[in-house]
Amino acid sequence: MTGATPSIAPGKQVTDFGLVLDSLPQAVLVTTKDNSIHYANMSAEGVFSASAKYLVRHNLDKFVPFGSPVLNLVDQVLATGAPVVEYQINVSTPRTGPDKIVDVYASPMADNSQFVVLVFRERSVADKIDRQLSHQGAARSVTGLAAMLAHEIKNPLSGIRGAAQLLEGVVTKADQELTQLITTETDRIVNIVNRMEVFSDERLVRPEAVNMHSVLEHVKRLAQNGFAKNVKISERYDPSLPLVSGDRDQLIQVFLNLVKNAAEAVNGRDQREIILSSAYRSGISIVSPVSRARATLPLEFSVTDNGPGIPDEIRSHVFEPFVTTRTNGSGLGLALVAKIIGSHGGIIECDSQPGATTFRVLLPTWITDGQNDGDEYE
Repeated sequence: MTGATPSIAPGKQVTDFGLVLDSLPQAVLVTTKDNSIHYANMSAEGVFSASAKYLVRHNLDKFVPFGSPVLNLVDQVLATGAPVVEYQINVSTPRTGPDKIVDVYASPMADNSQFVVLVFRERSVADKIDRQLSHQGAARSVTGLAAMLAHEIKNPLSGIRGAAQLLEGVVTKADQELTQLITTETDRIVNIVNRMEVFSDERLVRPEAVNMHSVLEHVKRLAQNGFAKNVKISERYDPSLPLVSGDRDQLIQVFLNLVKNAAEAVNGRDQREIILSSAYRSGISIVSPVSRARATLPLEFSVTDNGPGIPDEIRSHVFEPFVTTRTNGSGLGLALVAKIIGSHGGIIECDSQPGATTFRVLLPTWITDGQNDGDEYE
């Protein structure tokens, strides 16, 4: 039922329902009791990483994990004759790749109860957007905490540091190590508070047209002349991409942070590589929680490293404040990145496995017809 799209005259009824199903963004399979696949639409090809012709030549259990709940849903529908829905089923396999989470709607076919229609809705993008909004809320919580710490902690710390410096001039040489320790630790706490105070900057972003390839090249030069001297940095750019709507300085800050994290991740490995890439990604849009306006996010910019990957237990929390894999890390860098990207009306994703960690930033394009004039993002 897949193939060339037939022409449809205006006013004519659509009778090719395969054409309709191929237009759906959700994967659709039709299967039977023996799990043989009788139909697959075009979206199913993407979900299961196989052509429709290949899918219909094999059984469903070849494309889902052993003992998958999807197989139980088919049996349940055939036994009851009623539709069922199950959420967040993991259908990840070596073929489909990791983190393939779907919601599955299973229903008997209206004119033939021996067939079951399965509709798969991928949860990955939706979940990442939900997490992004949660991360923005967490960042706002840090904003209030930073304001309190600046007032309640920094002033007393200044007094403690000053007292330690005065004592250093009158105590024995052995005790001077203690006063120096007080001074050092006081400075460290002040630096943490200073980093948190960045979250209290609630100035609105006044977007301008930004050439992201210029931003990435600037970040690359800074990295190669500093913290990433011994790291190979490669580019995979789509030169046809339009300009981004954003604040150039803040976007430099975002990608400098991401590249710095990547450089630290590959430290100690024999082959150290970071890949900067850009691509057009259609079909991604979100509703701003502030303006309630729908924003299309077709521009994707990624930072990939070949480090050991992010541990499973913190992978879904990396953008939350105080979450870090580094011994001396504060866990505020990626939280700030998420806050800045959120203020641009974009989202950031993280995919990680051993040998390949990728941070993807999705941003809106700059509109050249004047629609950007005066636009502001909180």
